[in-house]
Amino acid sequence: MKAIEPDAHERQLIEAAQRDPSRFGELYEDNFDRVYAFVARRVPSREEAEDLTAEVFHQALAGLAKFEWQGTPFAAWLLGIASHLIAHRWQRAARQPEVPADELESAGVPEETERQALFAQLVDRLPDDQRHVIRRRFLDQRSIRDIAQELGRSEGAIKQLQFRAIENLRNQARSRHE
Repeated sequence: MKAIEPDAHERQLIEAAQRDPSRFGELYEDNFDRVYAFVARRVPSREEAEDLTAEVFHQALAGLAKFEWQGTPFAAWLLGIASHLIAHRWQRAARQPEVPADELESAGVPEETERQALFAQLVDRLPDDQRHVIRRRFLDQRSIRDIAQELGRSEGAIKQLQFRAIENLRNQARSRHE
């Protein structure tokens, strides 16, 4: 008896869940740890990681009928959803009015949360192409090659954009402390 290859097995699970959403549980079990770990490394609290992970699977189940098998792991699709949700969270945080640091300290907001909010604000002020490269490179953890292909630019151009963006962030951070 021939064993089912991992890709074929995953594809069967996806197709079964597309026909019967109650079969989504096995996909959830197979991918939960990876998605949670991905999210937990990018948000400040366990509660937020749990909420965002739940939302990833909620959106995945809601969009499963539209999912088309292309040979890539199902986890890649889930991590794409997670990246989108995390980026959306950062954008919402960046739109919040800036609160002076002394007010944050007196309100009991942890210093790390303050730094993350400041970083999100600084990234939001970058030119569009630099902001896109920083988010794709560090938030989504995409390679220079992937970003270059996505934007239709050379890897050297992406490296230059990344360098300029990091320099801009450094300069913005320095000017805030002066």
